[in-house]
Amino acid sequence: MACFRVADASEYLAITGWGIDDVKLAKKAWVFVGQQCKKFDVTPVNYEFEVHAMSSEKLPFILPAVFTIGPKISEDGSHRASLLLYAKLIAPHDKNSSHVRELVRGVIEGETRVLAASMTMEQIFQGTKSFKQAVFENVQLELNQFGLYIYNANVKQLVDVPGQEYFSYLGQKTQQGAVNQAKVDVAEARMLGAVGAKEREGTTLQKAAEVDAQTKVFRVRQEAIGIKEQAKVEAEVKVYENEREAVVAAAKADLATKKAAWDRQTKVAEVEASKAVAIREAELQMEVEQKNALRLTEKLKAEQLSKATVQYDMQVQDSNAALYSRQKSAEAKLYEQQKAAEARKAQADAQFFEQKLAEDAKLYAKQKEAESLATVGKAKADYVAAMLQALGGNYHALRDYMMIDGGLYQEMARINAGAVSGMQPKISIWTGADGVGAGAGGGVGAGGAAMQHVSGVYKMLPPLLSTVHEQTGMLPPAWMGALPPKDEAN
Repeated sequence: MACFRVADASEYLAITGWGIDDVKLAKKAWVFVGQQCKKFDVTPVNYEFEVHAMSSEKLPFILPAVFTIGPKISEDGSHRASLLLYAKLIAPHDKNSSHVRELVRGVIEGETRVLAASMTMEQIFQGTKSFKQAVFENVQLELNQFGLYIYNANVKQLVDVPGQEYFSYLGQKTQQGAVNQAKVDVAEARMLGAVGAKEREGTTLQKAAEVDAQTKVFRVRQEAIGIKEQAKVEAEVKVYENEREAVVAAAKADLATKKAAWDRQTKVAEVEASKAVAIREAELQMEVEQKNALRLTEKLKAEQLSKATVQYDMQVQDSNAALYSRQKSAEAKLYEQQKAAEARKAQADAQFFEQKLAEDAKLYAKQKEAESLATVGKAKADYVAAMLQALGGNYHALRDYMMIDGGLYQEMARINAGAVSGMQPKISIWTGADGVGAGAGGGVGAGGAAMQHVSGVYKMLPPLLSTVHEQTGMLPPAWMGALPPKDEAN
């Protein structure tokens, strides 16, 4: 019976059996009949050991170490191979069992002893960090084949084996060396202090004398610089004063020149003004004389030409009046013609619009009529196709039925009756072989089916057509067939 198994966050499912070639790892899966499922924890475990090793000088020592080891888990999924090894080799056992502990312990002790045997005690003691790193790397290489990964490795300080005092003596040596070095450092510090004090006193006196000499030199130099700067400033002031005086003199000369030019211009302007006044008076006097002459001339002209001018003006006014009258009359006629033309145009437009509406109405009616005819034709075509299918594809039966349904024979009878109206027609009565008769009171025999009616009507056609031919001399159309000869008819 199938069941759905789910592992915790720190667990995996190892599924084997039917449908699985090797081992299937999953966080959740269906477990079917013929399959086995085992959960295993992937939480890392701390393993604490005291590894007994020996250096290349045959000096034994103890290496306390704590390793955090577990199956490797990564986010990118690259851990599947190592996790599969762990599931096969380690997961069947409890990770805290003696089997797993002895396995890890054996790997760590073996690699540590091999590495320590290749190094001296001094190298191990001085290069503790590199020694720890080498142990870590070598142990990891061996654990990879079991799918295990070292998350953390903490190697403590090296310890002497019981009965051995190498690290103790080494510590005492280091301590005594430190004490002796401290005494040397103290004596050297005292010597440096005494010598330094004397050196400081001599240096102080030397520096004071040097500063005094430099101060005197600096003072003299500064005084010389001050005198030089003072002379330079006085020379610059004198040059500036001379430049200002030259500028003032040039400004005064320029002002005098401008004043003289302004006086000359003023006098010339006064003379020109007086002369201009005299010239203007003469011009005005001459204009007065000319105006007087012109006035007298105009007076004479006015007296001589007044009558002619008045007469000319009257004639012009008359001519203008006549011209204005004719212009107004012509404009009135033109306006009337324009209005008449506009009225005719409007009437023509109205007629054209009415005709266009009528033509549009006729066209719309024709279109609707054509559409109705097309619809009727399509309906008739569908009707004929349906009837032909109902009659089993018999075209002759369909033709006879449509002639009867269209009232063709009734119309022929009506025409014959009209032709023999008022005459003594020859009346023939006949019967068919199946008992179907024609004439007043004729009926259909037994059966009553629609096809029997059609068959009876079809058998009535030859004698009916013969009678029509005898009474009217009319022959049936060619598509209906031909009458038999008289001998055969008799």
